Amino acid sequence: MQVRPKADGDQEWVSAVLSRFWGLPQIFAGGEVFDAANLPGLIAGEREGLATFGVVPDRTSARLVTLNALTPRRGIGTALTEALVAQLAAGGVPLLRVSMTNDNLDALRFYQRRGFRIAVVHAGAIDRARRLKPSIPLAGHYGIPIHDELELVRKID
Repeated sequence: MQVRPKADGDQEWVSAVLSRFWGLPQIFAGGEVFDAANLPGLIAGEREGLATFGVVPDRTSARLVTLNALTPRRGIGTALTEALVAQLAAGGVPLLRVSMTNDNLDALRFYQRRGFRIAVVHAGAIDRARRLKPSIPLAGHYGIPIHDELELVRKID
């Protein structure tokens, strides 16, 4: 699957995808708030998936902020992830971080199968984030109460 950088003409579509999957473009991850609509992004295929990310100023790591496949289990997420890893490797960025809520077992499985490892559990991080973004539900996938944030990392060769 072909992956390309987000372009100016994609902005309306990007905002719609973020609204559909995340409610608001403000994403809480790693103790920070990101405006995902204004981050760099990658688009898979004919707008079949979106990844947004940021690189820290000293280029020691990057954070995958959002990853959404409009049709799951077709390799879209993998294509976006691997394209991002390749882009970061070419730019000399050695580490990619991603965060998720404690209920998101499908995402945990996805990332671990693609070389990510659990690095940190931020206990209570989602409870704190909910104060700023009350739309974060109390329970999520599989009826699991949402309280914590898991941070995974992948070393980039």
